[in-house]
Amino acid sequence: MALMRIALAVSTAVVALLVGAAPAFAHARLESSDPAEGASLSAAPPQVTLTFAEAVTVPEAPISVTGPDGASWTVGAATVAGAVVAAPVEATGPAGRYTLRYTVISDDGDRVEGAVRFTLTAAAAPTAAAAGTAEAQAEAAPATAAAVGAAAAAPTVVAAPVEAAGSSGTSVGVWVAVAVVVIGVLAGLAVARSRRGSAGRTP
Repeated sequence: MALMRIALAVSTAVVALLVGAAPAFAHARLESSDPAEGASLSAAPPQVTLTFAEAVTVPEAPISVTGPDGASWTVGAATVAGAVVAAPVEATGPAGRYTLRYTVISDDGDRVEGAVRFTLTAAAAPTAAAAGTAEAQAEAAPATAAAVGAAAAAPTVVAAPVEAAGSSGTSVGVWVAVAVVVIGVLAGLAVARSRRGSAGRTP
């Protein structure tokens, strides 16, 4: 009987120890998520939310969402409010099974990783804003190409060379000098002829 009492007491102590230690082993346990595990969605959510059992912090790029055919959602910057982590997402990809993977850091510094799996029943397309931006870029492309082509086809006008300043003045000066020389020669010839005539008329 004494041995049975001792064994029962030891068993009770071990159970109490394990029950008391359970919360410590369960740090940063994922309690809920949106999308939820196993959910079937007709449309992709604008953001994903994870709620943990205790406050957490997050490393860089803590959330990723991947799907069939290599589809990968664009995940924005994650925000943390105590035990809740949220991040905006831009969903693209076909209908099918998707996996949300997360990494968080618990209060004791341990990295906690996990995954949430859900299904999209319809293909996810870009939002209206993103689609509008892409459409505007597509519409602007032909106009831009036409403008570039017109600029390339326009004839290039080459300005006629302009005579350097002062060149016309130099030409006029040369002609004036020539005229002066010619006039001087003619004047000299006239004077010479006049003197010869005067010498011939002298008795």
